[in-house]
Amino acid sequence: MRMHDNTLYVTTQKSYLAREGQNVLVRVEKQTRLRLPVHTIGGIVCFGNVACSPYLLGMCGDAGVSVVFLTESGRFLARVNGKQSGNVLLRRAQHAATTHPEKASTLATTIVSAKIANARTVLQRAMRDHASSIPQAVEVGRAVRRMADLLGELDRPLALDRLRGVEGEAAALYFSVFDQLILAQKEAFFLRDRNRRPPRDNMNALLSFLYSILTADLVAACESVGLDPQMGFLHADRAGRPSLALDLVEEFRPVLADRLALSLVNLQQIDIRGFTMRESGVVAMTDETRKTVLVAYQKRKAEELVHPFLNEKMTFGLLFHVQARLLARWLRGDLDAYSAFFWR
Repeated sequence: MRMHDNTLYVTTQKSYLAREGQNVLVRVEKQTRLRLPVHTIGGIVCFGNVACSPYLLGMCGDAGVSVVFLTESGRFLARVNGKQSGNVLLRRAQHAATTHPEKASTLATTIVSAKIANARTVLQRAMRDHASSIPQAVEVGRAVRRMADLLGELDRPLALDRLRGVEGEAAALYFSVFDQLILAQKEAFFLRDRNRRPPRDNMNALLSFLYSILTADLVAACESVGLDPQMGFLHADRAGRPSLALDLVEEFRPVLADRLALSLVNLQQIDIRGFTMRESGVVAMTDETRKTVLVAYQKRKAEELVHPFLNEKMTFGLLFHVQARLLARWLRGDLDAYSAFFWR
């Protein structure tokens, strides 16, 4: 079992990452702002105009530390890895499963079930804790009941086209009432619809940013157990798209990203000053707000929970790797079924 890894997020523009011995240095305007031993880092994520020396990249490759490059807003650009140690037999089993309709449908149905159940639990907890503050509680309750009906349709594996239809309806229901869960700063943070590429309002910008860093973590989790992050089951294959990582992200979106976004807004840890509207209509976060979000994300990853299948206490950050390992065991035939993460 691997320990919970810390991710180094570099958001300051014109930063330069260099190597000194077995340390990672972060320099800004030729001044060293941070020095960390490479063995204490699980991964490095660079936002925007951040450069790295080839010696730093070589050291990270040898140490198994991936370096990810994103735009300032969090859109994926590239990933630098060292030598891959993935098990070829596992990847062959993964490929065989993706081309086997029954196995692919079984896994995809399990993942969608977890996604819908976890999203429904987010709504239920909001109703339990803030019922008097939710303007349209009746609508939220109606969405909760309909999502239960949709879960009932997933008692048996569905063909992928039908499954994606169920997932789409559940997502539309969830986001149709998500705005009711935003209880503070309503003039600045609202969700009329889910939009992205680019996000056109503050809440969508925040959600897209969190989804991007969550995806980067799930890509690393897949790679850590030897899975191919681009060979998915629910998400269609596309060049450069981490389809398998996106499959696993679905289990965590509501619990980790959505709840964190709501907490940051409702507790007023971020505000309208941290967002800017560019001439192109793109909403972007300021550097300071990105740092606030990333610190909160790291803290949330360090929170502990009991795994519903293994019945072991672990952090959210370790949970990513556990789910990837459970998937690998199912693909190898060591488990009869993949146990998706259902939040309790």
